[in-house]
Amino acid sequence: MEDHPADRPHRHPQRGAPASSDAHRVEAGRIQEEVLAILGRALAIRQVDAGSCNGCELEINALDNPYYNLEGLGIRFVASPRHADLLLVTGPVSRHMALALARTYDATPAPKLVVAVGDCGCDGGIFGTGYATLGGVSSVLAVDVAVAGCPPAPIEILRGILTAVRRRRPGAEEFSDGAA
Repeated sequence: MEDHPADRPHRHPQRGAPASSDAHRVEAGRIQEEVLAILGRALAIRQVDAGSCNGCELEINALDNPYYNLEGLGIRFVASPRHADLLLVTGPVSRHMALALARTYDATPAPKLVVAVGDCGCDGGIFGTGYATLGGVSSVLAVDVAVAGCPPAPIEILRGILTAVRRRRPGAEEFSDGAA
């Protein structure tokens, strides 16, 4: 009897799967130490999908898996922009999401950081600017860091978050909570 493709186990190549070495874990640990040293507390992120294909969201969700362990690094996602330090925005900004994105930004307490994720978040990607999209996140908000890629690997997103946080150095008045 012939081997039929439907009888074989379905296997997908793991494009962009983490390397078998511990290099990413070491880098993740360094990122945790640096975030805590700069902020003195956990980093709260509000993720906003401004019109993406969800490829970047899959990579962002991978940050919460046991390999990257984002929560264990002192970085967490929050449901409200009022609790966020950083907005992580994906997708080209659709015309219907522009107002919601601006309101989310306005609801985020100062100092607020914005990281645009993916080629679409950076410059509109393959969607560009047109009747339905305004282009990249920078067409609506001031962007601190842009993480290119379609989609970018989770470690690249982590590096982008760290780059944004590094712009807020210890002793910066805007990160003090008023306590002496």
